Amino acid sequence: MTQIQRDHCQSIDAFISEVVAQSKGVGRFCGLFATAERSGVRLDVLFATDPQLRLTSVISPESEVGFPSLTPYIPSATWYEREIFDLFGLLATGSSGPYPLVLPLSENLPRPRPGSGFAKLRDPFEIDLTPLPVHLRGEGVFTIPYGPVRSGVFESVEYVVETVGEDVSHLRPRVFYKHRGVQVAFEGLDISDGVLMAERSEGVASVANGVAYCSALERIAGVEPPSVAAFLRVIHAELERIANHLDSIIRHCEAAGQAVAYTRFSLHKERLQRLRGEMCGSRFGRGVVVPGGVSGPPLISTEELLGKLDEIEKDLRSDLRLLMVTPSFLDRLTGTGVLSPALANRFAAVGPVGRGSGQGNDVRFTRPYDGYQHLGHQLIEARSEGDALSRQWVRIDEIYGSFHLIRQATDRLDRAGHSSSMWRSSMWRNNLGVVSGEDWGWAEAPQGELLYLVKVEENKLIRVKPRSASFHNFGLFQAAFPSDILTDFAFIEASFGISIAGVAG
Repeated sequence: MTQIQRDHCQSIDAFISEVVAQSKGVGRFCGLFATAERSGVRLDVLFATDPQLRLTSVISPESEVGFPSLTPYIPSATWYEREIFDLFGLLATGSSGPYPLVLPLSENLPRPRPGSGFAKLRDPFEIDLTPLPVHLRGEGVFTIPYGPVRSGVFESVEYVVETVGEDVSHLRPRVFYKHRGVQVAFEGLDISDGVLMAERSEGVASVANGVAYCSALERIAGVEPPSVAAFLRVIHAELERIANHLDSIIRHCEAAGQAVAYTRFSLHKERLQRLRGEMCGSRFGRGVVVPGGVSGPPLISTEELLGKLDEIEKDLRSDLRLLMVTPSFLDRLTGTGVLSPALANRFAAVGPVGRGSGQGNDVRFTRPYDGYQHLGHQLIEARSEGDALSRQWVRIDEIYGSFHLIRQATDRLDRAGHSSSMWRSSMWRNNLGVVSGEDWGWAEAPQGELLYLVKVEENKLIRVKPRSASFHNFGLFQAAFPSDILTDFAFIEASFGISIAGVAG
């Protein structure tokens, strides 16, 4: 089990100095987090030196209203600092100011302070919908508010686009329309009910969120899931990955006007979702992952699973071969939304966004968990072009890798003597007992590294903080536009594969 090195600093100044020193080393910045404690607000910074994690903490006293910004040293800290201001009222001094992210409230309204045990706002409040200030000025400059309601099936998000003609000169997203108070909603739940919340905090990655949440609880309890449960988690997680990557391809096809390809890949995704439903009763894999393991065996035999999987993969590979030699499709992705490897490295980009720009991290293999630690598989080779096409190729490679991992995990289930008629709860999950403590869990969601901070007292959740890969990567989204035009927007958005629910919380 991966050990987390924990350091506690006695002062904010010492904390900032230690974190800045770590940022100049070999560690990868994973996030800045806040939790309300009796004596103030605890700030945590997490770095990865895979396979290890390093956590540095400090208590900001109740009398303090801010802390020195980490953004000048760690660019990707900006969004974390903005979220902390929205939810805790602590301003990162020296940054660009209190630019709201997930909860734009008037200055005189109290912040929820998740983790305090009384985080829900007592009185009705109004969101501050003040338009964003204009960033660019001059003749011919237009500001276009794109969203939060758009044609098609999209999550609620507004993009404020400033443009001269067709060029996207500056772009800022506003994600608070999707904010649901997920961190607050976890508080007071029983650990078993917490799974239901985790699965719905980011619906397109229900399995990954369930795994990361339950992994944190299992680390606290010192319990690992049974081997058959660990392999079944892998199967459901990889089916979820294929579905998400297909969705990105489908959106690319739609934007490029590839009607036949759009229909074909939509069909493949639907077949895959139906297979997931046959396996567990949910097209999104919900209800499978539980603390200590899984809820039970798959509802279909491994022979039926592999038979249907073979058919889907055969048809999918054939259509992908045709799509990826279609000039009118490739032309729209080549050189679009370029994210340089240097910038991706500075922002510690994760998932397909990072791997499309030279970042090789994948916690399935660099910090393995569940059945991944027993399966032989190689990291997907990172690409360096950094454009939408590069991110598309990464997803295709991962789709093929997922089929391979599912077959490996299914073989392990068969060797373990799995049969849906052999139902014993102890075979599929271990009892955690009464759980108290705090720890981190993780998973490689389709969007990248997913982290969960879980604090629990006698099976009651005190603090749960999900950090999605979408939240971590979204700060880079606007950086992919300077050389692109408005008609490239759909391709860049699809290639990033961002879950706005995962960003807004």
